[in-house]
Amino acid sequence: MAGGREYSRGQKKIIDRYYEHRDSIMAQKLGEIVSELYLAEGKKAQTLWTRAEKALANLAANNTEVQKVLADRDLGGLARIVNRLG
Repeated sequence: MAGGREYSRGQKKIIDRYYEHRDSIMAQKLGEIVSELYLAEGKKAQTLWTRAEKALANLAANNTEVQKVLADRDLGGLARIVNRLG
């Protein structure tokens, strides 16, 4: 790999574990976003919806349902998706 980086054995294990548990990490992040969205207003809510969209892109979620929830800004729908993923 051109310009690649050599990682120590410990660093490689950390990286491998991250990718091994990536789905559960993203589901947890989405759960936290749902909690924050419940209380958020205005620009903060918009930022959280953007974060939710990025997190959902990393998960194997039903794309049609995800797009509808994001378009409608449906907090209950987002919570249901997170519940199924987690």
